Formats: sequence, structure tokens, C-alpha cells
Amino acid sequence: MADPVAVGGHGPTLRIDKYLWFVRLCPSRSSAQKLAEDGHVRVNGRRIERAHAAIRVGDLITFPHGQGVRVVRVAQLPVRRGPAVEAQGCYEELTVGE
Repeated sequence: MADPVAVGGHGPTLRIDKYLWFVRLCPSRSSAQKLAEDGHVRVNGRRIERAHAAIRVGDLITFPHGQGVRVVRVAQLPVRRGPAVEAQGCYEELTVGE
């Protein structure tokens, strides 16, 4: 069941590990889980330590990538891990420091 779920009237949500994997920001779901559980991911500036933390459209996700840091804004919640072109439409890349 990959469909985003509406919780408590706040709009649809998706687990952070699924989101990172679905939009191809992590190579596997287990690597996305580890990234979140190790406390390396921030959502809207708050440190996340759970792979099941909920994200919504408009949230800012900050995480380490290679030797730098990536910041993306959630544009839409995907329902599957599709092709790269489809995945790139689900987030907006933000440049740190500009």
C-alpha cells in the first residue's frame, strides 16, 4: 500500500524512508531507513530519528549527499518508485547559501 495517507486532516503524508527511495534520492529503502534512523535527516529544520516520520507536500528535507548537503522541497507525494523523470517532478532542488 504505497498510496499517501491523510492523517488527522493535515493532508496526505508519506514515510520519509519511502519518499527518499521513491524519488531516487537514496539507492535503496534500507539505506533511506538507516539515514533517517541515524539522525542525519532534517525535515523543516527538525532532526528526524525515525524512518516512519511523516512528510507532506511543502516540507523541506535536508540530508547529507556525498561530500555536501542536499536540500529539497517536497512538490508532490509519489505513489510508486517510477522512472527518474517522474521522480524528479516530486521535489524541487534548493541551493544552500543562495
